[in-house]
Amino acid sequence: MSTATYELLAASSHALNVTMAFVGGLVIAGALIWAVRMGMRVMERESERPHADEQPKLPPTGAVHEEREMREPDEVPLMTDGSPRLMPYQLHHSGSRRGQDQNRRRWLPGSSGSFGGGGPGHV
Repeated sequence: MSTATYELLAASSHALNVTMAFVGGLVIAGALIWAVRMGMRVMERESERPHADEQPKLPPTGAVHEEREMREPDEVPLMTDGSPRLMPYQLHHSGSRRGQDQNRRRWLPGSSGSFGGGGPGHV
């Protein structure tokens, strides 16, 4: 084979690569156009969005408010008489109960501080 034949083969493979890249780009663009059209058809089949007057409204009594209460831990009884230990299914669902004292604990200056915070701690 001569040099001219090699140049002809190299030029033809380059043209083939460019043509295949162009065809690949057309396939991808076609797939994207198809996906957008399919999405538009799906959106047309969906029910309409509710209008402003169909939106949910507050109940006549007004908004629901937060309820605060102080909770106490529900201690698990220890079995000291040698009876078998309590199993999880023998306990009730809530891990705490409503406390007797419903006054919220307040921070008192000088009575607390973080570890290493430089405060005096409990005085």
